[in-house]
Amino acid sequence: MSKITDLIQASIDVKQQVLADENLLRVIQQSVDLITDAFKKGNRVYFCGNGGSAADAQHLAAEFSGRFYTDRKALPAEALHCNTSYLTAVGNDYSFDLIYARLIDGIGQAGDVLLGLSTSGNSTNIVRAFEKAKEKGMHTIGFTGLTGGQLKAVSDLLINIPSADTPRIQESHILAGHIICQLVEENIFG
Repeated sequence: MSKITDLIQASIDVKQQVLADENLLRVIQQSVDLITDAFKKGNRVYFCGNGGSAADAQHLAAEFSGRFYTDRKALPAEALHCNTSYLTAVGNDYSFDLIYARLIDGIGQAGDVLLGLSTSGNSTNIVRAFEKAKEKGMHTIGFTGLTGGQLKAVSDLLINIPSADTPRIQESHILAGHIICQLVEENIFG
């Protein structure tokens, strides 16, 4: 039982650090404002990640395109990894490092928002997607761990959770993502 309580406490400790970090809270609010503005202007929001972060990206995209709290119109958001035929073709024919950048090159528009989840901040396929998004005039929001890794340099906004422990970072990514989804929904639909 002590191991279980220790793990729960570790999660709480990271969330308390998030709660106490005024700069990080400000970045979460800026993310809300950026995404709200993009949706109001008719732009789209895209998500990407790898492994558990891909699952989190898909989860958060569904909160916008499905619903969060309110029975309302769908918002144009999607996770970029859901087409396995595309992923395996591009991964095989080009490189796994290009799976997201190539898709952003094909469908991204100026004013759209790309959110990338990478606990290290060093996932090459997400870094390259952010670089391509910047070329296209898109906005980028990185969800990372403590240092921000390489995503720090290519993110307009960086939600860098104050931890180096992957599960604790991912738990806080979902917390920040849910906050963003709720507040964007309230901003748009009341």
